Amino acid sequence: MATSQGGGFAERGADLHLDSVTKEFPGFRAVDDLTLTIPAGSFFALLGPSGCGKTTTLRMVAGLEDPTSGRILIGGDDVTQTKAYQRPVNTVFQSYALFPHLSIIDNVAFGLRRRKIANALDLAKDALDLVELGHVAHRKPAQLSGGQQQRVALARAVVNRPALLLLDEPLGALDLKLRRQMQLELKDIQNEVGLTFLHVTHDQEEAMTMADTVAVMNRGKIEQMGAPEDLYENPATTFVATFLGQSNLWRGEVVGQTGDYVDVSLNGQGVKVLASRSAVSRGAITVGVRPEKILIHTDRPEPDSSKVVVSDARVIDASFTGSSTQYLLDAGVYGEVAVFSQNFAVGHHAVEGDVVHLSFSVDHVFGVSVEGDIHDAESYPDNTAALSVAKE
Repeated sequence: MATSQGGGFAERGADLHLDSVTKEFPGFRAVDDLTLTIPAGSFFALLGPSGCGKTTTLRMVAGLEDPTSGRILIGGDDVTQTKAYQRPVNTVFQSYALFPHLSIIDNVAFGLRRRKIANALDLAKDALDLVELGHVAHRKPAQLSGGQQQRVALARAVVNRPALLLLDEPLGALDLKLRRQMQLELKDIQNEVGLTFLHVTHDQEEAMTMADTVAVMNRGKIEQMGAPEDLYENPATTFVATFLGQSNLWRGEVVGQTGDYVDVSLNGQGVKVLASRSAVSRGAITVGVRPEKILIHTDRPEPDSSKVVVSDARVIDASFTGSSTQYLLDAGVYGEVAVFSQNFAVGHHAVEGDVVHLSFSVDHVFGVSVEGDIHDAESYPDNTAALSVAKE
C-alpha cells in the first residue's frame, strides 16, 4: 500500500465509549443496555446476524439515530446530543454514493471544499495515492470497477481525517475474490492512517481477517468480545460457537474434575474438557469441537487419555470443496458429526456408505453453558448426546 506524502494521515484516532446505550423502536428493543469501549487506533468489528442491532449501533454513533437512553463519547467528549455533521466521524457504506458527474479527485475533495480547506486538491491527491488510485484522478465513477469505487469512497472518508471511521458492510457488493483482496487492503490502510475503525458486518471471515477485536452481537447485546482467534477457539456461548464458524455440539453433564480437566458424561460416554476452555464447572453443559479438529481414520486408532475415539462412523455425505472435503457422518451416540478434512494428497477419499473411525484431541474440546442455548429441546431427546452444526 502506498504511503501518504504530506497528507498527515498518521494522526491517531480517538477512542469510542458507549455507556449503557439502549435503542427502542415500537414493539422491540434493537440495542439493549450496551456498554462498550473501543481503544483509539484500533480496528474493531461488530459482528452479528441481520436484526441483531449492529447497524443500529453504528447509526447511533454516526448521529443518524438517537439513543433512547445512555451516552456516546468520542475521545472523551459526550456527543450523544451532537448533530451528525458536527461529530468527528465519517461513514463508508455498502453503496459507494459517489457523485457521477464529478471526477474522482473532485469526489474526494468535495467535503474539504465545503469546509473551505485551502489545499483540498493536494489532500485529495494524497488520499487517492493512499488507496493506489492516483492514476484515475480525472476519470468519472462510471469508468471504475466496483472495487475501485469502494476505494474512492474510502479515500473520501479518510481525507477528512475523522477521529472515527465507520464501515457499514463496505464490501458486501463486491465479488468473493475482490472482497478478500479489499479485506487485506482495508487493514493496510487502517495501519497506515492510524484512525479508529468500527466495522459492522455479518461476514465472519471478514471480521476475523481484518479486526484486532471482534464483538459478537445477538439480540441487542454482545455475547462475547475478544481477539478473533480467542473467540473461535474458546467460544463462550452456543451462539458464538455456531455463528463464528461451525461446531459439533453435544449436551452432557459435568460429573467431576480431574486435574486441569472437567469430566463430562455424554449419555454414558466420558469426555474431558480443559477447565480453561469450559464456561461450566458443574451441572448441564454443552461441549463442542470444530469440524476441522476431527480426524478420519481407515483403521481404528488406539485410544488414550489425550484423545476421544469414535468407532464405526458411517459416511452420510462427502462434498469435495477443493482444499478440503466436508463430511457428514452418522457416529452412533454422537449423532451426526461434521468433519472438514484437508486434501493433502491426491488419492482415495472416503465416500458415502464407507465406515470409518474418528478421533479428536481432548484439548480441542470446549464447553459452554446450556443456559440461553439456541437449540430446541428436541435437539437433545431424552438427554442423549446430540449434535448441531451451524449452516452458513
